[in-house]
Amino acid sequence: MLLRIVHTTTYRYRGSVDMAQHMVHLSPVDTPTQAVQAHALRVKPEPAARSQTTDVFGNQRTFFSLQAPHETLVVEADSLVETHEPGPLPDDAEWTALSWERARNHFRYRAGAPYDPASEFLFASPYVPRDDTFIAFARPAFKPGLPLLEAVQALMERIHTEMEYKTASTEVNTPPLQALKQGKGVCQDFAHIMLGCLRSLGLPARYVSGYLLTQPPPGKPRLIGADASHAWVSVYAPLPASTDVAEGESAAPEGLWFDFDPTNNRSGLGSPGEEYVTLATGRDFSDVSPMRGVIQGGARHVLHVGVTVAPPAEFDALQGA
Repeated sequence: MLLRIVHTTTYRYRGSVDMAQHMVHLSPVDTPTQAVQAHALRVKPEPAARSQTTDVFGNQRTFFSLQAPHETLVVEADSLVETHEPGPLPDDAEWTALSWERARNHFRYRAGAPYDPASEFLFASPYVPRDDTFIAFARPAFKPGLPLLEAVQALMERIHTEMEYKTASTEVNTPPLQALKQGKGVCQDFAHIMLGCLRSLGLPARYVSGYLLTQPPPGKPRLIGADASHAWVSVYAPLPASTDVAEGESAAPEGLWFDFDPTNNRSGLGSPGEEYVTLATGRDFSDVSPMRGVIQGGARHVLHVGVTVAPPAEFDALQGA
């Protein structure tokens, strides 16, 4: 599936901003389930300096600075991405033998064990603590001896069923424990809650930001800018053979990342579905926020974000309408 994504962020300041520095994560990355065909990042006014780097998690990020006074800032990311149907969750005997306890034990300290990069996603992060409340919520899904991916699927389904998706019910910095207590939130909250549950149980999981192709209601046209960014979770499963390394051995760790979207109850190997576009991955939202920065002056501002996700032909028709 070929998708075009236009993500426009507009700041209108009440008063002139004298100088500003911003960092954005708005460049999709190549993955086993998607290939970036084209990408352009347009900034108005034109930045005085601009550079692109790869962060520690492999994401593409762009830094730019503005040295002239301005009252409006517009950042538009225009991407063309080809996506592919993800692989299904495996149900063969090898993977069925990998219980969630065995996967957890793979990351417990033992002398001479090789370093597994996935272990950095085991710990608390700025937005996601490890807490017994998460364990209590997840425990019904993680029955003793249950295969890892089956247990994670059950947790995803529980969040999807028991949490209410409600726009504007939380803020960007709402703690996931608060969202869990109130029983409602948005995709960012659902992802953070799932991360908290998995990490509190000793299982590595990372936050994924991206986009989702949505369909307008029957009989209604697609509207430019009416979509939004999306968030879901990626869970690491060590290959069953790599969990059997004896103490003192140094076999290189191996494993796969499986994606789970608790907002829509979708899952798959590499992404939850062909309609998904991965933008960036990190420990939580703080690592991959689409745009953040510092300004001098400007006081208050009005922010507007518009996202359109559509096949190119449909997008062109919308533009010409």
